[in-house]
Amino acid sequence: MSKFTRTTICCSSCNKQVTFELIEDIECDWGSHDVIQCPNCQELFSIDMPCQAFSDLTLLIPNNPGLLDESEKIQYLKESHLF
Repeated sequence: MSKFTRTTICCSSCNKQVTFELIEDIECDWGSHDVIQCPNCQELFSIDMPCQAFSDLTLLIPNNPGLLDESEKIQYLKESHLF
């Protein structure tokens, strides 16, 4: 998780280079998540699994190609409660 909060990442919502803030154990209708929040636009991205209550972490990848390696992408997408 520190890779998301100690690194400058380009936010896909506001297109600003920022250091995201970590929010642990935030609730949604299906359980709890760890999320990161853009300090500029306040957008929340779920970092443990895709969830319709938050933006998907994979939205950050096009502007940050080294953010997740292939195994991390697979693990992230493996567990989801989107459907």
